[in-house]
Amino acid sequence: MQKVNSFKALLIISSISLVYSQSNAQLTYPIVGTGVTVCYGNSAPIACPTNTTDPFYGQDQGTTPSFHDNGDGTISDLITGLIWVKARGSKMSYDSTSIMAGLCATGGFHDWRVPSIKELYSLINFNGKSGITAADCHAYLDTNYFQMAYGPGDTAIGSRTIDAQDWSATRYNGLTMGGDSTVFGVNFVDGRIKGYPKTSHPPTFTPQRMYVRFVRGNVNYGKNKFTDNGNGTISDSATGLMWAKNDNGSGVNWQDALAYAQTKNATNYLGHNDWRVPDTKELESIVDYTRSPMATASAAIDPVFSCSSFSDEGGRLNYPYYWSNTTHLENQFGVYVSFGAALGWMHMPPTATYFKAVDVHGAGAQRSDPKSGSVSTFLMGTDSLGGPCYGLGPQGDVIRINNYVRLVRNITYPSGTGNISNILPEVAVFPNPATNNCTISFAKNYNKINIEVYNSLGVKIMEFNQANSAASTLDLTGLPTGMYLLHITLDGNLSLGRLIRKE
Repeated sequence: MQKVNSFKALLIISSISLVYSQSNAQLTYPIVGTGVTVCYGNSAPIACPTNTTDPFYGQDQGTTPSFHDNGDGTISDLITGLIWVKARGSKMSYDSTSIMAGLCATGGFHDWRVPSIKELYSLINFNGKSGITAADCHAYLDTNYFQMAYGPGDTAIGSRTIDAQDWSATRYNGLTMGGDSTVFGVNFVDGRIKGYPKTSHPPTFTPQRMYVRFVRGNVNYGKNKFTDNGNGTISDSATGLMWAKNDNGSGVNWQDALAYAQTKNATNYLGHNDWRVPDTKELESIVDYTRSPMATASAAIDPVFSCSSFSDEGGRLNYPYYWSNTTHLENQFGVYVSFGAALGWMHMPPTATYFKAVDVHGAGAQRSDPKSGSVSTFLMGTDSLGGPCYGLGPQGDVIRINNYVRLVRNITYPSGTGNISNILPEVAVFPNPATNNCTISFAKNYNKINIEVYNSLGVKIMEFNQANSAASTLDLTGLPTGMYLLHITLDGNLSLGRLIRKE
C-alpha cells in the first residue's frame, strides 16, 4: 500500500482542524434542524412531553443550525457544507438570477449559483414571526449571520411586509393559478415554501421581482440516494434517514399523527421501534420537484414510495398534505408539506362571484394547518357548485386539518466501522478514530483516485492524486488531534467522509 506522505506533510503545515457535523457517517445531504426548542399543544406552548404515552409526545425539538462568518462576505454552514453570500442584495427577475450569480465574485469565488429549493430551505429557522411592519417581524432566518430585508408594508400600494421572498433555481413542473409559469421560493418572513409566478398576469406580463441569495459548495446537497430495502422501508443514504414506504392511508389531526408513530413503535413496526413523525426539513427532503399531478400524474415523490390518493376539494385526483412534527410558532399551526397540488380557493376567472379550488402554490409547497377543530370555522364563501368553501390567507389556502402521515427514523450505522461513502458504499476508512495510521480502502482498483481536504470555510487546503490502487494508507504520526473532512473522488465519483485523529 502506498504511504501518503505528502498528505501528512501538508496537513501538518496547515494545522487546521475541520468541522464534522454527523455522529456516524458524513452525509452528502445532512438535514439541518429547525431550531425549534419549545413544545406546543394544539394552540399554546406546553411542557415538553417525556413519556411516549403523553399527549403531543414526539414533536419537533430540532438541532440548532451552525454557521461561521468567514469575514469576507460569505457564511459557511458547518452542517451542510454550503457557503452563502451574507448580503441581502436587491430584488430581481427570475431570469436575471443566473446571470447575476455568474457575475458574483463575493469572497473571491467565481462558482456561485442560484440555490435549489432544498438548498435554500436548509436556511429556514422556525423561530420566526411575521408582522404588519418590519419592527413586528422576527425572520425565519439567523440574522446573526445573514442580512435580511422586508417589504415596505404599504398595503395601500399593494406591497406588504412579507413581500421579501427568495427565488430558488427550482421551477415547478406544472402551472399555478390556472396557467402561471412558476418558480419555487422561500419566504423568510412568513416561514413557507411557495410557488411564485415568473411574471404578472396579462396584459402586462411584468417580470416578478424577488430577492436571491447565492450559494456554492457541496454540489450533492439536495440529491437523494434511495434504496428500497424490500421490507416496507426506504433508506436514503444521502440524508441518513429511513422512511416507511407507505403512508398511514388517511387524514388525522396533528395530535393523532404524533400518537400514530408511538402506536406503531409499540408493535415494532417494520422491525423498528424508533419511528417518528418527521420534522418539516426532513419531510421536505423527500419531495421530488421534477414530479407533480399536472406533469407526471403522480405525487411529488420518488416512485420508490407508495402514496395515497383521493378526490380533492376541486373534484380532481390529488395527493396528500403530510404532517410534520414542527409547529409554526406565530399561529401555533402544524407545518405540512404538500405532495400534491397545494390548493387555494380563488375567484377563477377573477371576475367570477364564486370560488374555485386551484393549485395556487405547487406540489412541494410547505404551508401550515390548524392542528384541530372543524374546517367550517374557516368558511370563505360559495364555490362554483353553490356549496361552502373553506380557506385561509390571500390565496385562500385550502384547510384540511386532517392530514396524512409518513414515518421516519434515523439509520443506525455499525459502530466503529468508519464507513464514509454515500455515493460509493464500498469506500471505508479504518480504524476511525485512528492514532498513527489510517487506511482508506476500496472494493476494487480505481484508475484515478483524488483525495482532497477542505477546511471549515470551504477552502481546499491540499490535494493528493493516486492511480490504479485499491487502498491508501495515511501516516498520521504528528498530526494534531481533531477531525478532518475528506473528499474522495474515484474515477469521477465523489465520496465524502470524516477522519478523526486521537491520541
